[in-house]
Amino acid sequence: MNFERLKEKLEILADAAKYDVSCSSSGGTRKNKKGALGDSSVSGICHTYTEDGRCVSLLKILLTNHCIYDCAYCVSRSSNDIKRAAFTVEEVVDLTINFYRRNYIEGLFLSSGIFKNADTTMERLVRVAKKLRLEENFNGYIHLKSIPGASDELMQEAALYADRLSINLEIPTESGLKLLAPEKNRQDMLNPMKYIQNGIAQYKDEKKIFRKVPKFAPAGQSTQMIVGATNENDLQIIKVADHFYKNFSLKRVYYSGYVPVLEDKRLPSLTTEVPMLRENRLYQSDWLMRFYGFKAEEILDPDMPFLDLEVDPKLSWALRHLHQFPVNLQTADYQMILRIPGIGVKTAQKIVQARRFQVLNMDHLKKLGAAVNRAKYFIDFNAGNTYLKYLTDKNFRKLLVGGSSSKFQNQFSQQLSLF
Repeated sequence: MNFERLKEKLEILADAAKYDVSCSSSGGTRKNKKGALGDSSVSGICHTYTEDGRCVSLLKILLTNHCIYDCAYCVSRSSNDIKRAAFTVEEVVDLTINFYRRNYIEGLFLSSGIFKNADTTMERLVRVAKKLRLEENFNGYIHLKSIPGASDELMQEAALYADRLSINLEIPTESGLKLLAPEKNRQDMLNPMKYIQNGIAQYKDEKKIFRKVPKFAPAGQSTQMIVGATNENDLQIIKVADHFYKNFSLKRVYYSGYVPVLEDKRLPSLTTEVPMLRENRLYQSDWLMRFYGFKAEEILDPDMPFLDLEVDPKLSWALRHLHQFPVNLQTADYQMILRIPGIGVKTAQKIVQARRFQVLNMDHLKKLGAAVNRAKYFIDFNAGNTYLKYLTDKNFRKLLVGGSSSKFQNQFSQQLSLF
């Protein structure tokens, strides 16, 4: 093996993979076995954080950055004059196993440029996963990128060996995709997603009847959209996300702020800042839809199609609906408590439980984990609340904004180096 050439490939293909953010591993439950390697149920994989705060890592690479498509927003576009490289199936398998044994990584995230055609590329990705599972006895986390237009047979095999599959929508709307990637077809992206959705549903049904059923994409499927490359507003973006959550049973939708890397008249200029704060607000809106019972039409509407960058979406909604506040914590239903700024899902659940046994006050709220500095303006107690006088103050918004600071920093986080 030519170590220098392999290292060069790794540098090229790890760098090319850093623009893909859809690499969460939550939901994987593949257990370790005697004599095997890895355990995807132990922790998530990626340069990200698990629910208990642990930082986890993965080998995140492209199989190749050769691509037959010339998508305007992609650094690997066919017309771009960059160094090209391609791993063999055996090289990816060897890297994964050796990095895992050295405790560098806990799993594999594998994507690829499309060379020759969709099925040829997808077949190589499947071979990597299959070889890891059957020949190397690897039970760690594997996330494969589905290739748009891949056959149902290859998608079936991929789901048997990978924990999670994902296929990028890339641009939120079909018109935006046609503008920047006219060679691509949105339907080629939807067909594999629908096949995996149906396969997961079938697996769950069979699991109820048979004791042992081969796992089928146990961590589900996800997608990613680029934000800021085209002129879609935030309302359009979160409506697309809501549609795919409801109609394709996705685990996650990821939002990637467009990073200007190529000069093209269809794209923002190279001096345009990466819209990181906008990306952050979209993730917050996504959380509201998934866990807080908000509808896309409640978060934004045609009269306000963009998210407020000064305050988070939940606070923005509260400021537009002050007539629904204050909320009495002793009597309000769970869904309304969830809508109070500064109160999360776990705290709301604790409040519903605690109020059965005592009359709540501000001290109780602090102990239950609420962000009282924000929630105090929107809640009422049986004994009253002196902060409610600010609800009708014309400078109420300024008071809230001035009394809080965001941990968000306007910077682009680079992928960690593996070498």
